[in-house]
Amino acid sequence: MSAALEEFCGSVFWNASFLARPDADLPVCFQQTVLVWVPLGFFWILAPWQLLPMCKSRAKKSSVTKLYIIKQVLATLLMLTAVAELALAFVEDTEQDPLPAVHYTNPSLYIATWLLVLLIHDARRFCLCRDSGILFCFWTLSLLCGILPFQSLIRRALQAPISDMPRFVLFFISYGLQLLLFLVSGFSDITPETKEPEVTASFLSSITFEWYTSMVFKGYRKPLEIEDVWELKGKDKTQAIYAVLEKNMKTAVKKAQAELEKRKRKKRCREGDPDHGNNMSKAQSQDILVLEKQPKRKKKRDNGDSSFRKDFPRGWLVKTLCKTFWQNLLLSVAFKLVHDGLVFVSPQLLKLLIAFVSDEESFAWQGYLYAILLFLTALIQSLCLQQYFSLCFQLGINVRAGLIAAIYKKALTMSSATRKESTVGETVNLMSADAQRFMDMANFVHQLWSAPLQIILSIVFLWGELGPSVLAGIAVMVLLIPINGFLVAKAKTIQVKNMKNKDERMKIMSEILNGIKILKLFAWEPSFEKRVNEIRARELKDLVHFSYLQSVSIFVFMCAPFLVSLASFAVYVLVDENNVLDAQKAFTAISLFNVLRFPMGMLPLVLSSLVQTKVSTGRLERYLGGEDLDTSAIHHSLIADSAVRFSEATFAWEQDGSAVIKDVTLDIAPGSLVAVVGAVGSGKSSLVSAMLGEMQNIKGHINIQGSLAYVPQQAWIQNATLKDNILFGSELDEVRYQQVIKACALLPDLELLPAGDQTEIGEKGINLSGGQKQRVSLARAVYSNADIYVLDDPLSAVDAHVGKYLFEQVLGPKGLLQKKTRILVTHSISFLPQVDNIVVLVAGAVSEHGSYSTLLANRGAFAQFLNLYGTQEEDASEENTTAGDEEQGDEDIEPCMEEGPDDVVTVTLKREASIHQKELCRRWGLNLSSHLSKRSTNSWKRAQKEPPKKLKGQQLIEKEAVETGKVKFSMYLRYLRAVGLWYSFWIAMGYVGQYVAFVGTNLWLSAWTDDAQHYLNQTYPVAQRDLRIGVFGALGVSQALFLLFATILSAHGAMQASRVMHQQLLSNILRVPMSFFDMTPTGRIVNRFAKDIFTIDETIPMSFRSWLSCFMGIISTLLMISLATPFFALVIIPLSIFYYFVLRFYVSTSRQLRRLDSVTRSPIYSHFGETVSGLSVIRAYGHQKRFLQQNESTMDINQKSVYSWIVSNRWLAIRLEFVGSLVVFFSALLAVISKGTLDGGIVGLSVSSALNVTQTLNWLVRTSSELETNIVAVERVHEYTMVKNEAPWVTEKRPPRGWPSKGEIQFVDYQVRYRPELELVLQGITCDIGSTEKVGVVGRTGAGKSSLTNCLFRVLEAAGGTIIIDGVDIATIGLHDLRQNLTIIPQDPVLFTGTLRMNLDPFDQYTDEEVWKALEMAHLKAYVQELPGGLLHLVSEGGENLSVGQRQLVCLARALLRKAKILILDEATAAVDLETDHLIQTTIRSEFAACTVLTIAHRLHTIMDSNRVMVLQAGRIVEYDSPEELLKKQGIFFMMAKDAGITSGESTTL
Repeated sequence: MSAALEEFCGSVFWNASFLARPDADLPVCFQQTVLVWVPLGFFWILAPWQLLPMCKSRAKKSSVTKLYIIKQVLATLLMLTAVAELALAFVEDTEQDPLPAVHYTNPSLYIATWLLVLLIHDARRFCLCRDSGILFCFWTLSLLCGILPFQSLIRRALQAPISDMPRFVLFFISYGLQLLLFLVSGFSDITPETKEPEVTASFLSSITFEWYTSMVFKGYRKPLEIEDVWELKGKDKTQAIYAVLEKNMKTAVKKAQAELEKRKRKKRCREGDPDHGNNMSKAQSQDILVLEKQPKRKKKRDNGDSSFRKDFPRGWLVKTLCKTFWQNLLLSVAFKLVHDGLVFVSPQLLKLLIAFVSDEESFAWQGYLYAILLFLTALIQSLCLQQYFSLCFQLGINVRAGLIAAIYKKALTMSSATRKESTVGETVNLMSADAQRFMDMANFVHQLWSAPLQIILSIVFLWGELGPSVLAGIAVMVLLIPINGFLVAKAKTIQVKNMKNKDERMKIMSEILNGIKILKLFAWEPSFEKRVNEIRARELKDLVHFSYLQSVSIFVFMCAPFLVSLASFAVYVLVDENNVLDAQKAFTAISLFNVLRFPMGMLPLVLSSLVQTKVSTGRLERYLGGEDLDTSAIHHSLIADSAVRFSEATFAWEQDGSAVIKDVTLDIAPGSLVAVVGAVGSGKSSLVSAMLGEMQNIKGHINIQGSLAYVPQQAWIQNATLKDNILFGSELDEVRYQQVIKACALLPDLELLPAGDQTEIGEKGINLSGGQKQRVSLARAVYSNADIYVLDDPLSAVDAHVGKYLFEQVLGPKGLLQKKTRILVTHSISFLPQVDNIVVLVAGAVSEHGSYSTLLANRGAFAQFLNLYGTQEEDASEENTTAGDEEQGDEDIEPCMEEGPDDVVTVTLKREASIHQKELCRRWGLNLSSHLSKRSTNSWKRAQKEPPKKLKGQQLIEKEAVETGKVKFSMYLRYLRAVGLWYSFWIAMGYVGQYVAFVGTNLWLSAWTDDAQHYLNQTYPVAQRDLRIGVFGALGVSQALFLLFATILSAHGAMQASRVMHQQLLSNILRVPMSFFDMTPTGRIVNRFAKDIFTIDETIPMSFRSWLSCFMGIISTLLMISLATPFFALVIIPLSIFYYFVLRFYVSTSRQLRRLDSVTRSPIYSHFGETVSGLSVIRAYGHQKRFLQQNESTMDINQKSVYSWIVSNRWLAIRLEFVGSLVVFFSALLAVISKGTLDGGIVGLSVSSALNVTQTLNWLVRTSSELETNIVAVERVHEYTMVKNEAPWVTEKRPPRGWPSKGEIQFVDYQVRYRPELELVLQGITCDIGSTEKVGVVGRTGAGKSSLTNCLFRVLEAAGGTIIIDGVDIATIGLHDLRQNLTIIPQDPVLFTGTLRMNLDPFDQYTDEEVWKALEMAHLKAYVQELPGGLLHLVSEGGENLSVGQRQLVCLARALLRKAKILILDEATAAVDLETDHLIQTTIRSEFAACTVLTIAHRLHTIMDSNRVMVLQAGRIVEYDSPEELLKKQGIFFMMAKDAGITSGESTTL
């Protein structure tokens, strides 16, 4: 072989002696053949594939860019040099003897190659990415191989004159051109046609993630918004992923279902086989149960088949995912293999380097070669690792996207039977938890083969170094696993206990926040503060225990690497005295042990993650493999004169359940209005469901002509604007839209909603009342303009008069829908005379149908139904009228506002609305109804034109401040202050101590290994050996002890901080004024107590600790390298500057991307939850496709922020690992340069530390950004500790004892407003209330009645004027002094969890006798005595285990216990039954005869016997006199009394 090559190039091919000298070089022939052919071979094997786009592509070429022209010019010049060289060979050939063949072949090869390069450049214009990775690799290889001839030519030229000038010049020209091409191909060639930089990025830019830099800069300059994040690539979009997944899934599920059938058949054979005795089959079914191990669902067993939860097609999901994502999996395997291989190259190179330093004879070039090789290995390793991670995380998010899309699609097509198996919560869980699990698993899935591989390789190499004594080290590692397991289990039990405490604390907190008004009115805050603090103390105690455990486990974890090396080295030295520990062995072993740590730590994690994923797989397979909806029974054929026809239709809910709809044969004519009536449970709603295809068909069919619109019984409202809810994806037709809104009585509501029809409706329509929801739902149907309307009792949720209006305007013979086919399920009898046809259902079958008159004449089921319901209806309508009359004044203003759910927000919104209305009243006089319709249409048009201006006080709830940008340094200080500065100092000292010991250990080890040189040919003294082992051990142990000291201190400090911060937060929240709670949603405050306190308790201490140890670790490593080679200190400075900048840029971008991720993630789940709850509506309208697309776009928005975050991590990691690689390179290089002065030990120390530094650098950034994210919690908690407080609870000026003794109240020109920017609510009230006088306060809604009580208790502070009680100005005394001496019976009875006694007397001020006496007077004694707990009976949350009436009586008992001189009775509008009301009134008359009583009345009956009545209107007193006088005056009071049906003062009895 070599002979042939020597003939080929006419010189020596290989001679080892060329290398064995200081100025080593390679033979010319080797340079001309091997070094030229290796790159060319690589290129020619791979390049032809690059031409494929030219052949198959019908795509148009993209435009010519400057970069393209430069590349082509350079390639042409290269070709010219090759041609010149060939020409030169021919010229020389004619002049003298024939030249060696190499001079012809090489230029010819080059000519062909450069031609191919030109072609490839052109072919890449067909692709989006104009740059070819293969070309880039070729340039790199070619340049690397060219370095050797390059340097040898230069060296020869320096020694002697150049013999072959032309070739010398041509070589350098060609090399220069290649270098230029290499540089040019590093730039991305961007055509104007593309948006996303990733697609057009050059190969170099792709592997270093350089294309992402612009995003990082942008994120540094301003907080990123979701619009700034680049779109996903086409193939990463949810739709594309799901398309492939779905195709694979269908085939896989089919196979799995076939298997399932086989299983079922087998089982039937076994069960049905009469040969077996009965016992046998029993045993078998037992086996099956054991095998299934599924939780037995319902207890009922229909037949043998469902003795456990239904079997499902299984084992297909993982296969499908692998099939879908196989390319990604293969690529990442390749990268991981390369990386894992290179991991073991570094220790071997380190070994060679140490040998080189220890060996006097070795040549310098070897050292440089090792240094460069170390650098290259580190570099390639990090590039591979980052590509691998990038692929894994991409796989993760794509798997998640695919699964979520599949779950969503499944939810839309699922049959009702399958749907019953899992609740909405469970399905959302599948999406969030299970899909997330797959995502996490995908990140680690390759560890399953890579970790064992790494472990085996490490052990093999270690065996080579230390022989069998390695086993000692490994034994230690294995032993530490169960210890850690034990600690983890222990920690888990503590965590569980702590969760209980946390839940209990959160429960009390939310109760306090919900009942804050009562706490303030009764001055009960201290009692509740004490309760919360008791729970908190328990919680903190557990927390400290948990932290101690954590310290121990960190201690064990820190000891591990050191113990392992100690065990191995000690055993190695002690086994045989010929074994001497030298530097090569020790440091190679240490780097191998470091490699071993990672897979050993990962493997248990991966396995546990695998187990969890296994569970998720089962759940997803059951869900996705379930049955789909079968709509074959719904036909759409044309039949004349029939809109809907039922032909012997029989339907059931379950496949083999009993029929709910039996043999219905019906024909509904187009354009008719058909009412479906029947008793409860007669199958009315089922009939509707059958029409919509939601039920299982048993026999017969239904034929439907035309499109459907459906109004369900429970209105389904999306979280979107009101307008979007009505349009429901249709185009906007302004005229029709206005018609619909008017007909559905929505105009008055639009008036009241803050932004008209642009108001955002909360989830499940939370900020609409029941009636409004129903009307929006109806409006949606009317707007959809379908042919057939299916209305499932839409009028049940609205008031009678609104129902009448809707029937006339929309459904009835004169309504908007008069030409359509309407099927109306109804309970309301009043409309029946106006319908065309009535269908009467009895037990799922049609008993009779016909018009109203015929059915009445028939005297059948319908007539009975009428008798039964008619009487009830009349009673109801009478009740309605009386109730209506009292509130009639309001009704004028708001014809159709029903009461919605009264959470804090709604109440305040209503309060604000009523204040606006009050202004309207003033402006328009009281008669509003005529103006209203005009006004609303005008204001409507106005709103259309002008952009919405925010009304003052319209936006009640401030948007939560999202912190952007850097966290203030003061926050860190605040936290450390809470820990205690001394504590912080000593914790830091502990860490310093640990790292001093760490450096000491390593220096000692390096001195130990140098003994091998000193005692080269002597026996190693035993004393010396024992000393070495002993001190090494002692230093290691002290390192761990310092750490233990620091962590235990930090556990204490952290608890201190948690206690202080929670205490400040709690005491401040209880002292803020009421207005704060009106403006802040409870959830936001609860969040401070839950999530932020949790972060302060658990996450921040961890983050601080890991940050400290990372930081110290890096410092100590750099210190060790600088000790070995002092010049390294110079390298540190530029590297750290680079590091710092990268860090600063990255952290701001990354933090914002994390925020975007969490902000964009919740819409996915909420949209899904919404979809599942509104399935029947979506299916009825046939909008599945639109919802699928909406889900895909919501997913993509989240995907792109997650993807961007992943890339930002890789961007950072590559840059940091580059810094790490440079550290390795410089530490090796400096060791080579200062060869003579260094021992092997210190070099080993410095390079092996450097090899370890890369990971630590990465971690430092991670922990820094984590710490920054978490410290925000301190900021948020701090924000609420700074809220302005109400007046102090107790002041210097205390009221006299026994105050108020008389109970006289004077208002002097008293004014008040809710918030500084709003109007006055009470506009200067002046009046006197004498001692023991009974005063009633009346007025319409919004007149300021409730404000009056708030002022007496100073829940609202005066804007002017004073209130004087018994000669004391109430503004001058403390709040508690005031509030404890007044009593109120509040409007809605609020009770707290705890004992009954606690609810009456939280401070334990009264004796049991007094409490019983109060209960007796409140008519509760008998009831309480019967309870098993008596006074200690536990009241559940919100008092739910007592009836409303009983709760009201408990509130009365509270007042009776207090027995203050002034009683304020805010009359309950809550439906207290008349009996309770009567009891309360009589008790108050007898027991509070000697007190001043103010009654805020809503029903006039209750105040007709009071001494005087105060009539309020718009915040002023208009009338104030005895009821009799006022009735004579015929003023406002007289009008109100007339409305309520009271004509004279006599009718006061209840």
